[in-house]
Amino acid sequence: MTPDHRQSGAAVRLHDVAVRYPGADRDAVGGVDLEIPAGALVVLLGPSGCGKSTLLRTVNRLVVPYRGTIAVDGRDVTTSDPETLRRGIGYVIQAVGLFPHLTVAQNVAIVPQLLSWSPQEIAARVDELLDLVRLEPARYRSRLPRELSGGEQQRVGVARALAARPRVLLMDEPFGAVDAIVRTSLQDETVRLHRALGTTILFVTHDVDEALRLADRIVVMKDGRVEQDGTPLRVLAKPATAYVEALLDAKDAVRRLSLLCARDAMVPADGTAPGRYQVAANETLRAALSLLLEGAVRVDVIDGDRVAGAISFDDIRAALVAAER
Repeated sequence: MTPDHRQSGAAVRLHDVAVRYPGADRDAVGGVDLEIPAGALVVLLGPSGCGKSTLLRTVNRLVVPYRGTIAVDGRDVTTSDPETLRRGIGYVIQAVGLFPHLTVAQNVAIVPQLLSWSPQEIAARVDELLDLVRLEPARYRSRLPRELSGGEQQRVGVARALAARPRVLLMDEPFGAVDAIVRTSLQDETVRLHRALGTTILFVTHDVDEALRLADRIVVMKDGRVEQDGTPLRVLAKPATAYVEALLDAKDAVRRLSLLCARDAMVPADGTAPGRYQVAANETLRAALSLLLEGAVRVDVIDGDRVAGAISFDDIRAALVAAER
């Protein structure tokens, strides 16, 4: 993707946001404050009924709070026209919601058409986005949703949400309906797209491993309130409450290894020839640990075409201790 197409994210600020559904005896969301920097990937994590999806939907006014303010790029969304607001905020849900009678290209083109883009601009944008989500345009643009797998449908849903270059993308349990292998692939694609586009992403999930895999920052919710807000490693290493510790199984050291890269723990190379066991510098310490458990005394860390360093059990232990400080 060329720099001309990069989407800069918008900051999102929620202050004292409260929601109560008709007939309920308590708030679904109770006085939440959040500051989300432009370009961040923030995951709202918690069990069903904790208020995370409700909070997400206040940002595009699918849910209207009875108290509080929500600003996107400094503009109060509560005073915005809902339809205009939603055309500028991407939204991806588990059910995908593709129109079954429209082709892939027609589904992706919906918002640009509403915004009166020219046919040439729309066609170019559709092909650009299908390439971006790794669906070959020539093969997929004329297909109907029923001709796609679940993972392919979800990719089209992401492409449609990005069509009008939104600065904020809301993702509500988007991968819950696909199998584990496809889900992992879609998670990787989400991280790749986020890095490529710089869009601010708010992502809702109840899956702890998914949250740890994706997030720049995790917001743990309970009973409509924020229980803890921090980086994945910080939340794992220093859970604020017993609830957070239990939800994340924070005592699981192996889980923390998934958040650290090999380069974070390696001892710089000393000129020794590379050995049999190797990991890439950007692979996780969990991958290095697996090799050590296979019998390696050390694991070489490869950066490009050179040995950058090596890792032993002691190096992994030291990296975990340092991360918890």
